[in-house]
Amino acid sequence: MNSVEQMPARGARMPRKARRAQLLESALEVFVAQGYHAAAMDDIAERAGVSKPVLYQHFPSKLELYLALLEQASDRIIDATTQALASTTDNQVRVLATVQVFYDYVANAQGAFRLVFESDLTNEPAVRAQVDRVTSRCADEIAKVISEDTGLPDDASHLLAVSLVGMAQVSARYWLDGGGQIDQSQAASLVASLAWRGISGFPLTDEPS
Repeated sequence: MNSVEQMPARGARMPRKARRAQLLESALEVFVAQGYHAAAMDDIAERAGVSKPVLYQHFPSKLELYLALLEQASDRIIDATTQALASTTDNQVRVLATVQVFYDYVANAQGAFRLVFESDLTNEPAVRAQVDRVTSRCADEIAKVISEDTGLPDDASHLLAVSLVGMAQVSARYWLDGGGQIDQSQAASLVASLAWRGISGFPLTDEPS
């Protein structure tokens, strides 16, 4: 028997969990390519190789499907940021690892970041809440480290954390859109260096006064 399992054909019967994951993957391709408003459930069903009734069994509406996909995409970058912060106790390395998360995220060929950072449905409250959750949750995790290490008040730590998230996210999208012929690793290092020069100016709480 081949050691590599064959994936079932798109129209084949699947366990419910596997089918849901496959539908989300197909929906991601359609939403990234067309945007929310232009995408149709017909397009997604066709891409997945299923009938529309099968698609609607899992996702009763296009909005519910989009929100499920957006939540999954949001969780991915939040989890990656948390892992980057926990990967080391060296704060300079932490800054680089966190910035690199955003560069890796936008460089992913699936383009899920476009749902989070370039959604054409941000006037929908549920979508706006998911988009805002990425910034707030990533900033919350970074703020904890800043507050613990510098002794700065929570509000000040959170402001700095939001600034770092914004710097990483905006610069990563600029880089992806051709903002310079710079290697991904070099671009992330440049931005991390800028961020570190700023944040390292705040002394650690255990440093002598």
